[in-house]
Amino acid sequence: MTVMNAPQDKYHAVWIIFFILGLGTLLPWNFFMTATVYFTDRLKDPSVDISANQTANLTLEGGDSRNMLESKFNNVMTLCSMVPLLIFTCLNSFLYQRISQKLRVFGSLVAILVVFLLTAIFVKVDMAPMPFFTLTMIKIIFINSFGAILQGSLFGLAGILPTSYTTPIMSGQGLAGTFAAFSLICALASGSALQDSAFGYFITACVVILLAIVSYLALPRLEFFQYYMESIASGPSANESKMDALTKVESQVEKPPVNLLEDEAPPTVSVFQIFKKIWVMALSVCFIFTVTIGVFPAVTVDVKSTIANGGSWDVYFIPVACFLLFNVMDWVGRSLTAVCLWPSKDSFWVPVLVAMRLIFAPLFMLCNVQPRYYLPVWFAHDAWYIFIMILFSFSNGYLASLTMCYGPKKVPQHEAETAGAIMAFFLSVGLALGAAVSFAFRAMI
Repeated sequence: MTVMNAPQDKYHAVWIIFFILGLGTLLPWNFFMTATVYFTDRLKDPSVDISANQTANLTLEGGDSRNMLESKFNNVMTLCSMVPLLIFTCLNSFLYQRISQKLRVFGSLVAILVVFLLTAIFVKVDMAPMPFFTLTMIKIIFINSFGAILQGSLFGLAGILPTSYTTPIMSGQGLAGTFAAFSLICALASGSALQDSAFGYFITACVVILLAIVSYLALPRLEFFQYYMESIASGPSANESKMDALTKVESQVEKPPVNLLEDEAPPTVSVFQIFKKIWVMALSVCFIFTVTIGVFPAVTVDVKSTIANGGSWDVYFIPVACFLLFNVMDWVGRSLTAVCLWPSKDSFWVPVLVAMRLIFAPLFMLCNVQPRYYLPVWFAHDAWYIFIMILFSFSNGYLASLTMCYGPKKVPQHEAETAGAIMAFFLSVGLALGAAVSFAFRAMI
């Protein structure tokens, strides 16, 4: 397809819309993940009254003042999010042939918006811990199921446009966690009661998702986007100028018969053959997210500050030192691959650096995670936790972006799309494995 006569993306409108849509793909999950304080507070058993002194004594003795629903919330939440993500990432490869792109994208955004509206409404509804726990997990399953369809469809849509239009999607996804964490901090800083803050928090998410819906509906009206959609619909021949067509015919006539077969479409290569070329990168990205989801947030969210002494830092410690810091440094790591790609795609240092990230699991487990039963606390001070979190999140963003970039580059151009799909699948496998491993990591502490 020739793009010499393609219209300009005026005011970068299409780029901005894809950025907003990228933000909308991961924002729902990040909003649920960073709101764990609200969810666990709703899971407290109102019939059990434990005084502050009893809670402190239980913590010092290694006991747990929380009920089963509170203590298992983060692990179950991670599992209920990552398993549907894996399943629907696979299903999306079949859905795109049977369901229109508009229905998949628009339908997914509307479904996610409805779930968040219900979440905001239920903030004001009194509910027993068990029904609330069950309903919350059902909502998480729905959000990640539709989120997987939305993400896969969005990357397919970006494939129609020039290559650079994948960048705003990645940028939007990278900032989704930061936006969610910052919104949570603003909600807490408002000084409102926890439930009022949570209501404003979820309404903010609804506004962003509604903005994504409006942006998507405006997309087909833009000339730049229309050009590429019409190019795909009409086929390559409709976009060629007469000179292009004439040149193509002449070049085919001038070639000897022996070369005609070489100009045909490249033969189909099996998925297994492509996997053999990229298995190092595929398993690397899988391992990266297995380690990351294995400890974040299931372990990291239970670390307690040792210097807060009941002050305001105690309230902001997890929102700032855990969620905001992770997402900011993860974004920095992702962004660095735009200017630096080290080590090279064939270097043995790539899998070595990926494997070394396993050290973060025991490092976080030896922080001041409470409650704990087996392991000692080696890194009690908040500074240790913050330092480990910086290295952990930066390495996650950088190495994940590096391996996802290198995977398709290890195969010929006509195999790159399939290679990218394989990499995305193994990323989802890593997320699901991390969700399962998180139970073991938390149980060992």
